[in-house]
Amino acid sequence: MIWFWSIAGILVVTAIGLAAAEVRRKHLARWLPAYWRGRRRLPEPGREIHVLLCIADHYEPKAYGADRAQADRRVATWALRYPAQFGRFRDSDGRTPRHSFFYPSEEYEPELLDALADLCRQGFGEVEIHLHHDDDTSAGVRRNLESFRDLLVERHGLLGRDSTGAIRYGFIHGNWALCNSRPDGKLCGVNDELAILRATGCYADFTFPSAPDVTQPPIINRIYYAEDRPGEPCSHETETARGLLMVQGPLVLDWTHRKFGLLPRTENACLQGTQPASMARLENWLRAGVQVPNRPDWYFVKLHAHGASEDAHEALLGESMVRFHEGLAERARREPTFHYHYVTAREMVNLARAAEAGFAGPVAEALDFEIVSNLKITEPRPLGSAT
Repeated sequence: MIWFWSIAGILVVTAIGLAAAEVRRKHLARWLPAYWRGRRRLPEPGREIHVLLCIADHYEPKAYGADRAQADRRVATWALRYPAQFGRFRDSDGRTPRHSFFYPSEEYEPELLDALADLCRQGFGEVEIHLHHDDDTSAGVRRNLESFRDLLVERHGLLGRDSTGAIRYGFIHGNWALCNSRPDGKLCGVNDELAILRATGCYADFTFPSAPDVTQPPIINRIYYAEDRPGEPCSHETETARGLLMVQGPLVLDWTHRKFGLLPRTENACLQGTQPASMARLENWLRAGVQVPNRPDWYFVKLHAHGASEDAHEALLGESMVRFHEGLAERARREPTFHYHYVTAREMVNLARAAEAGFAGPVAEALDFEIVSNLKITEPRPLGSAT
């Protein structure tokens, strides 16, 4: 029996060592305390629920050193395949799937934005702002955001406006480094980024979750406000009563998939080749419980991707995504209490703000609650027509 207990002891020590290594490698200590404190239950069977589904894409046509010709091909693929693949699907309000393209200002090419704007005018999505920068200054990032914001509106008819007519936009920070959140200070450099975003018309940040990256904040599965703390980085890691709205995607441990048979996989709401959308993943996204208290029937599911490059096309434009949309439709047919709604980033924020204000009506009536798109919607083109 001694040998048995010796082997058992070795296995236990090994398991603890593997778990500790995984915690360090994936920076799990950043968010596990909040995870264990949080509510992680699926909606009760038979309860009326509305899934608000948004794909916030870090859309980078020039990723991995692509030249202009390759970037053109990438965008053309989206312009042709998205309507062809998904134009036949309709959500519970009769609307087609839609995609939120967070386009990086440093990759600006007018023709690329023209092609995306044309796709969006057919009702398949909206464009927002993405930014990669390093060793920047407050003045520099403000100039960048203001000039790109105005260009998207004046040259391409994109973004949105509030009731005062002011331009409003959604934002994702490149490399997850919002508000100078990397420990080494790289890939940003600006501590007062939240204040600059608000001052330039940003209506919400959609950067997180970033797990397993080191920038993952300790607040998870929340829609909340954060305000600039003068002189300090990581202001978004403190919840406040007002400030910039932070819209997070689901982040949970997935115990149905285990590494070494022991360690759960991290479900971080990412869509890519190794993480296609599925109805099984939807259960985890619902279990995260990203909600606004006034509307317990609304589940905010914000997913993220890097969809422009070829290695993501199958996950975002291929058969796995087709099967996911088919699965949503089938579940809605099977369960009268299950409703799903394709929304853009702007529409998701309008819904969050409406819920916060006590809005008790249907989803379709709050999509433009505070911010209205500048897009002039046209009829989708027949499949196979020129762009």
